[in-house]
Amino acid sequence: MDLYLKNAQVVTDQEVFHGGVTVQGEKIASLVHGDQDIEANQVLDLQGKVLLPGVVDGHVHFNEPGREHWEGYRTGTMAAAAGGVTSVLEMPLNSTPPTTNWAMLERKRQVVASQCVVDYGNWGGLVDNNLADIEAMNAEGVIGYKGFASASGVDFERLNDDLLYAGLKKIGEMGNLIGLHAENEWVCNYLSGQLKAEGRTDRAAWYESRPPFAELETIQRASYWAKVTGGNLHIVHISIADGIHSVVRARQEGTHVTAETCPHYLFFDHQDFERIGPAAKCAPPIRSREDVEALWKCVLDGMVDTIGSDHSPCTWDEKEKGMQDIWKAWGGVSGIQLALPVMLSEGVNKRGLSLPALARMLSYNPARLFGLYPQKGRIQPGADADFVIVDLENAWTLDAEQLFYKNKFSAYVGSTFNGRVEQTLVRGKTVYQHGQITIDPGYGKLLRRSYPYEYS
Repeated sequence: MDLYLKNAQVVTDQEVFHGGVTVQGEKIASLVHGDQDIEANQVLDLQGKVLLPGVVDGHVHFNEPGREHWEGYRTGTMAAAAGGVTSVLEMPLNSTPPTTNWAMLERKRQVVASQCVVDYGNWGGLVDNNLADIEAMNAEGVIGYKGFASASGVDFERLNDDLLYAGLKKIGEMGNLIGLHAENEWVCNYLSGQLKAEGRTDRAAWYESRPPFAELETIQRASYWAKVTGGNLHIVHISIADGIHSVVRARQEGTHVTAETCPHYLFFDHQDFERIGPAAKCAPPIRSREDVEALWKCVLDGMVDTIGSDHSPCTWDEKEKGMQDIWKAWGGVSGIQLALPVMLSEGVNKRGLSLPALARMLSYNPARLFGLYPQKGRIQPGADADFVIVDLENAWTLDAEQLFYKNKFSAYVGSTFNGRVEQTLVRGKTVYQHGQITIDPGYGKLLRRSYPYEYS
């Protein structure tokens, strides 16, 4: 063997066992139960620490090409590695141009190929005028098509129901899915207009302008169109328990719909947002503590399919302009480096979330959903040797200098976590260890959807 990881708590999506894993080349060769002496070129004794499958983050924004000063693939994938993320699936917007046709997709791939320290895949975009471009992007292995039910605030057009209907039908027939940002454009605009007319610029005005019912209505409406068309729908960054319950009910009726939530909706509440300010501004907004705990119940009850970071960085000046007027701040939370620590701290250690359930939401389910399984997502023979080694008992506080982001700020700075990423391996090679990136950019490989949608 090339590598033997021994004396670990090995976590699969079904169980935790004491033992280890052997690696040959870039692949997992075998699972080892108990303590066994196995010859290998390198033997790592994990001293009882947790060995998780590498995280498959299905929701990141790296802004390259065109807005590399916000992040870029180099620093973005370095932060991913530091957070135990071994595969990143990047959204099609917040770059120039967005990946809404084959030519734009190829341009992005040419630009970023030399920048990555972890493996990466691409979302395509579904906008008002590109249905004719879908098949060419599909042939290039995009893992899904992002659409917005409300305006995205950048050069990426929102969807009306006609295009959502047509897109679900066409994309479903190709064995792919739509990932939808679900907020009601018209209601949010109306409420925003009212609040602005009243002279409201305070932080609470932001979450008052985008209430839970505006999110729930759109989830229900989109699920209806998925049912009618037989298409495949993935609702991204759900912030409310009612939204998760709506997805579960629709799926019970035979609709192909799945649910993602994000760590920031499980960590921060209204009081945190009003204290932190623009660094925690996002859409949908941070919710009340009651909403946070109700969402956690959905997670603990196995109702959430995937956890994605929705890492959405920018420069500090884009946030700072909203310090006195929240409407002016860019919306997005920089969070890829903290997604796993949040789930370990708030989920596993604080609320008793099982490690196999964590592995399902962070690794196995997204790998299946986005057509990367069995190459990614599970510790099993034949899969890529993607691992994250975690010390569940390490309590630590985040300092800005620990961040690998290009712009070293985050709503999480100053927060304390119980559970820490010690080492990350991608295809059998250590890419991060004890605060240091240990591989050169360009190591990361392009991932393409290899299997049609079949997750249920």
